[in-house]
Amino acid sequence: MDFTLNDRETHFRDRVKAFIDSEIRPRDAEYHAQEAEGDRWKVLPVIEEVKAKARGAGLWNFFMPPQSGRPHVDDSFEFQGTQLSNLEYSLCAEEMGRIGWASECFNCSAPDTGNMEVFHRYGTRDQKDAWLAPLMRGEIRSAFLMTEPAVASSDATNIETRIDRDGDDYVINGRKWWSSGTGDPRCKIAILMGKTDFGAAKHAQQSMILVPLDAPGVRIERMLSVFGYDHAPHGHGEVVLENVRVPASNILLGEGRGFEIAQGRLGPGRIHHCMRTIGVAEEAIAAMARRLVSRVAFGKRLSAHSVWEQRIARARIDIEMTRLLCLKAADMMDKAGNKAAQLEIAMIKVQAPMMALQIIDDAIQAHGGAGVSADFHLAHDWAGIRTLRLADGPDEVHNRAIARAEFGKYAAAKADRPSSGELGVSR
Repeated sequence: MDFTLNDRETHFRDRVKAFIDSEIRPRDAEYHAQEAEGDRWKVLPVIEEVKAKARGAGLWNFFMPPQSGRPHVDDSFEFQGTQLSNLEYSLCAEEMGRIGWASECFNCSAPDTGNMEVFHRYGTRDQKDAWLAPLMRGEIRSAFLMTEPAVASSDATNIETRIDRDGDDYVINGRKWWSSGTGDPRCKIAILMGKTDFGAAKHAQQSMILVPLDAPGVRIERMLSVFGYDHAPHGHGEVVLENVRVPASNILLGEGRGFEIAQGRLGPGRIHHCMRTIGVAEEAIAAMARRLVSRVAFGKRLSAHSVWEQRIARARIDIEMTRLLCLKAADMMDKAGNKAAQLEIAMIKVQAPMMALQIIDDAIQAHGGAGVSADFHLAHDWAGIRTLRLADGPDEVHNRAIARAEFGKYAAAKADRPSSGELGVSR
């Protein structure tokens, strides 16, 4: 088995890393200063400035095709993308994960990445012109409205939002939450999942429809916090939809196709999160090691205490194992398709956040009281990564799929009578 990266994989990874080191990391303090000034929900100038540099350097829309259609009527720019493979993108996304706002600089941040894929795969020509083009140019942001507060949304068949046909329109009524990105003033369009037919088969009731956020009846009731962090200027909103009327042409792919679209969207989205999580873990182990070699307690450096040697060693081993699983999943998606790789996607979706949480927790411990303060980014990172055990399906759903696949290997085997050895009987 050859683990050597090819020239293209190395080329894009190294270019992204070099850009982050030269253009993003040096401006991290500036980003946080702008974030803390004035209104929480605003466009940060530093992001727009760095976006322009990244786009000018050709480091833009890594996961999208080079051209998805005709030029915009007022702009010669043609839906510019790089179309990296999942494996190539994995290496770049890990680097982006090291700095929280880096992904947006390359127009590669969630939920826009998944939404752009939906438009590209399932959108009409008019839908692409209206929404995909400005998304790919980095002019607007988008949201994905699926989760609901009144039901267990880990089972998406529970959703209750209604999408009712009325002549040439659909009328939408419901309540969504954890609608990421709705605090950003650039957020203009949402992809919403609801039910068009409550009497259809279980997985044919749901549809997806486009909802402009300025449509009458759309109201952002509140912005939610995550362990006390509001995640401004991006944020996560609770959105109420009351008799929201949109054209029937806003339906995606057709009525009853919601689950089909969701599966096409969530597979890549899940692994993108995991790629970035490995970058977060790398930053955490680096912070932990720097702290341990610079502090003295009980007459010797913290790094000389055996407990910290064990924790650092475990962290490095876990990062390396997790990266290999992530790259395996990405490679399988490229070679055999998302469906064939669904087990690997489920495994990495469980493993990556759990791995990173343990390393961040150890890093917080190494920093003592400073670790839980805002002086370091560790507490913020822990809160963000903890949400990934729920986002795009909770651990329990993915573990269930993994376990069922394992049980399925033996389900057809004849239930033999246990041997005397298995019963603990000696002869």
